[in-house]
This record gives sequence, C-alpha cells and structure tokens, in this order.
Amino acid sequence: MSFGKMTTPIVIKSIHYTKDDDGFRVPAETIIASVHAYFEPKNATEKWTNRASLKDASALFRFRFIPGVPIDNRMVIDCLGERYNIISFDNVRQKNMYYEVTGKVDDTYGKNESEDA
Repeated sequence: MSFGKMTTPIVIKSIHYTKDDDGFRVPAETIIASVHAYFEPKNATEKWTNRASLKDASALFRFRFIPGVPIDNRMVIDCLGERYNIISFDNVRQKNMYYEVTGKVDDTYGKNESEDA
C-alpha cells in the first residue's frame, strides 16, 4: 500500500455514554485519530463476492498503523459524509504497518425524530 492510494480523509471516533442532568444516557464522541486511508465501497467485483464472512460490510478501509491507538468494534469511522460502524479490523500480517477495517453504514446517523414521521 502506498501513500498514493491513501487519499481519502477519515476520522476515527470512539463512542461512549455519559449521563445528563436528568440521569439519561447520552452518547458522546471522542476523536481518536484523523488520518488518510484507502477507501473502497462495496461493489460487485469477485473480491467482494468471495468475502462471504463480510456480507454485512459496505466499505473497506486501509490505513497506516497508529502506535498506541487500539482499534476496536466500539469505534466508528466518518468518511465522506457517511458514518461506518466497524464490523471487523485486522492488523495486516501482524507487522504493525497497516490496519484493514471493514465497516457498515450507520443508517441511524444524522436522523431526527421529525424525519421518522
């Protein structure tokens, strides 16, 4: 993977919950990293059709390993106006050089209660 292919800016965020003044759980976001990544949306190529275990995934991200920053399934990726929930992540070949992350579009992101009516 070269820098030439990693042209899409992404923001990796951690979602955690806090309580408001009335005691209700409220989601809060913390930005973990803002990096450039290789972004590949799901398409009908042979590579995607052979990934049976990732049938729920809608995008693939590859980006440089970030020392001291663990990536997990509770995080989300903001990319090109969409939010992706992380389905799986892999430290490619365990060499601490690249992460490969698959994500699914978060359909609830940005919806208001008024849009549901």
